[in-house]
Amino acid sequence: MNGAPPAGDGHAVVRTRSAVAALVAAAVLGLATGRFVLPPPPGGVDGVDGSVPASASASASASAAASPTGAPDASATPGAPGPVTTENLLEPTAFRPEVPVGRIHVTDRYGDGFYANSACTGEKTLTQTLGVPGAHFRGLTTSLRTDPDDPTWATDKVDQVAREVAAEAPSPSLAQDYAERLLQEQVTCQKQPPGHWVYGRTTTVRFAPDVTASWMGTYEGLLNTTGRAPEVEEPCGGVAVLRSGSHYGVLEVHTCLGTAAMDRVVRTALSRL
Repeated sequence: MNGAPPAGDGHAVVRTRSAVAALVAAAVLGLATGRFVLPPPPGGVDGVDGSVPASASASASASAAASPTGAPDASATPGAPGPVTTENLLEPTAFRPEVPVGRIHVTDRYGDGFYANSACTGEKTLTQTLGVPGAHFRGLTTSLRTDPDDPTWATDKVDQVAREVAAEAPSPSLAQDYAERLLQEQVTCQKQPPGHWVYGRTTTVRFAPDVTASWMGTYEGLLNTTGRAPEVEEPCGGVAVLRSGSHYGVLEVHTCLGTAAMDRVVRTALSRL
């Protein structure tokens, strides 16, 4: 969006000094807030960004919310282009009031890994499924004890609030293809033997033609008496596949949210992506 520098040596010097000042200001701001947004490691190698203080997460999310519920209206702008950064990922405030923001710890990493493809579909990494080099992984947990092999997972799964995986495709059409493939994986979990946990019906959220999300609630095995999720019961968390322009992602909510709360969280995640 920035045009070419104005002609003349004096203007060039001013612009250079301004750029240096901006970089220094950004560094000072990072030290003050405790949050830095770094580019992915070269070559798609896993790298742990570390835990982000909930206060920093809360301030970032509050500015991103488009309404008191965190769900923007249908007039949202078309899908996002360009690279995905940690700014595109879900923040702790999305789970308020069900989970106090101060209890949620955020851990980010970039690379490959298992995502929300459940045991009923056969667990695979994102690279195995889509052939992509890497993605952003974010874990939201209520404990600092995390898996040493993947710090976006809590050591004790009861401490896992949610986990999101997001990346950008070379084009919007390819992002749509990726999202459709990821969704079809999850849909197979809507029919399972009685007594096995199961996903409920698919709910679609659409902000624009290329800004959509599809989510399904999770139902425990005791509620699955027919091989499918009961229509009259509330879910306990769930899974969503998101797509915004050339961005795509999968969000798995582990904390026990009902239909209204799940819909709110999914809309918030979609508005950030």
